[in-house]
Amino acid sequence: MFPAIAIANALKKLDPETEILFVGAKGRMEMDRVPAAGYKIIGLDIQGIQRKSILKNLLFPFKLLGSVMKSTQIIREFRPDAAVGVGGYASGPLLYAASKKKIPYLIQEQNSFAGITNKRLGKKAAKVCVAYDGMEKFFPANKIIITGNPIRKESVDIKGKRPQALEWSKLSGNKKIIFLTGGSLGARTLNESILAGLDKIIAADVQLIWQTGKYYYPGIMDTLGSNIHPNIRVMEFVDRMDLAYAAADIIISRAGGTISELCVVGKPAILVPSPNVAEDHQTTNAMSLVGKNAAVFSPTAFSKKTVSDASQERWYCWAARNRVEFHWQSFTQAKSLAFTAKDFEVDGKLPLMA
Repeated sequence: MFPAIAIANALKKLDPETEILFVGAKGRMEMDRVPAAGYKIIGLDIQGIQRKSILKNLLFPFKLLGSVMKSTQIIREFRPDAAVGVGGYASGPLLYAASKKKIPYLIQEQNSFAGITNKRLGKKAAKVCVAYDGMEKFFPANKIIITGNPIRKESVDIKGKRPQALEWSKLSGNKKIIFLTGGSLGARTLNESILAGLDKIIAADVQLIWQTGKYYYPGIMDTLGSNIHPNIRVMEFVDRMDLAYAAADIIISRAGGTISELCVVGKPAILVPSPNVAEDHQTTNAMSLVGKNAAVFSPTAFSKKTVSDASQERWYCWAARNRVEFHWQSFTQAKSLAFTAKDFEVDGKLPLMA
């Protein structure tokens, strides 16, 4: 979702008259966040394969067919000049419908391991924008362009913002600060790890900005009660990522799309890849940073110990040694999105986003 918004913002910056329509999955976060960013979105009744629910999977073929039909109607009415898919549930039906209508489309593959849908759609894509080397094993080599992942400029603009970040978080600049994020939806393992190690963090007099995610927030607040330690800031969703990044000495995160922002803000990170993703691609994502001494890798099985130990002084010694500006500057908006506009010649025309 956020890379798609970054693409839309860049296209608007190139030409404010460009019209953009988002297509998302009903019930997913994009249905709220995209309108909040100032764009119109239409929802499809689509879902992914449910590994734990055979009953829900029985409905999948019908939802897929209905979503393709709905996508075809959207294309007929909106008449886009190009379509861009960023890997959400709605991308598959929309790009498939676009191909049938001879609408050129671009795939923005955010991960080091492409999913089945993107691999199939990549065969007919005009271009495939990737962030990692070696992606020719998934897509035709002549269609691949290494652009890095689009990011929201406002989220990584942290220079000179630490005083503002401390005021925003109501935390002290004289104590170390951990920022933990499991992504917009939250991560159960990371939340459980923090709960298990919270006493250690408090005892070490280390501060914490904790993004729980919408699903987990009520339960965590019930567990913590009303008397939350002043060193702890619990948030359902962080809408000012720039300030959270600016405040942090160390960041604990999953290894999905957030990696792109970590590369730009240059803060030391502990990465705990999600095990519930295709081909364990988050581990591959994480190792790309670990190999550059830009992050520490912690398997999910060891996350409770790693997260609770993040309050120990040795992590901050490591952080001080590694507070560098990474050379992954392909993770900037301008490079990847100027290409998008030029390649599809959508400047002043109509792109469709999913």
